[in-house]
Amino acid sequence: MALKLRLTRMGSKKRPFYRIVAINSATRRDGRPLEFLGYYNPMTEPVELKIDTEKVQAWMDKGAKPSDTVKALLKKNS
Repeated sequence: MALKLRLTRMGSKKRPFYRIVAINSATRRDGRPLEFLGYYNPMTEPVELKIDTEKVQAWMDKGAKPSDTVKALLKKNS
């Protein structure tokens, strides 16, 4: 089972809000995640970003690969 750390879209039309989740790579974008790891709100000024780094590290130790966007958000958070 290939695990990914990626964004799932929430919010309403034209007002996106994203959750950072651990999910099986074959699951659709808004499918049921294994665990919620944080959130990202690009619509606020400044951008609102909260990531539970301990949970992220635990999933990465289990073999989960972050998507390019999540990787960039992790860099921005630290």
